[in-house]
Amino acid sequence: MSGGAGDGPVRDTAAPRPITPGDLEALAELNDAAVPAVNTLGVAGLAAHVPRCEVAITVPDDDGAPLAFLLALAPDADYDSENYRWFATHRPGSLYVDRIVVAPHAHGRGLGRLMYAAVLDRAHRLGLGEVTCEVNLEPPNPGSLAFHGRLGFAQVGEQVTKGGEVRVALLARTV
Repeated sequence: MSGGAGDGPVRDTAAPRPITPGDLEALAELNDAAVPAVNTLGVAGLAAHVPRCEVAITVPDDDGAPLAFLLALAPDADYDSENYRWFATHRPGSLYVDRIVVAPHAHGRGLGRLMYAAVLDRAHRLGLGEVTCEVNLEPPNPGSLAFHGRLGFAQVGEQVTKGGEVRVALLARTV
């Protein structure tokens, strides 16, 4: 999860919309610039990942260029992620936010909060009781941890991933 996902006032014109194939190049740049808060995907990785997501949204700027995006997976998705598997085992029935990335120049505009509102709404409509995600503890991502805390997420677990390279806080919030 990218740090400083922004939780200030939302611009009047900001509205999440579904990710389209034309967004993938810009979203891959946003995503890969946010490493190590998220893992790298590139255009091909995003193109393969977006279709399996229950929620795949972006918030564009006034010219239509993506400023932020969020990808979330429903239970039983075909996704081989250590963190997704942890939630499938320990918190079944949750909508899992795989990544949220906000362009650094757009932090503080409320885009993260806006996208999470869409995720919570989708989880509610699916009848799911929780939204889950992880945030890096090592390497540290204090901005994202604080942002998720302000949104009401609480730590429900912790694990070491990527062969010991990353330690994450596993978070959940009731819908």
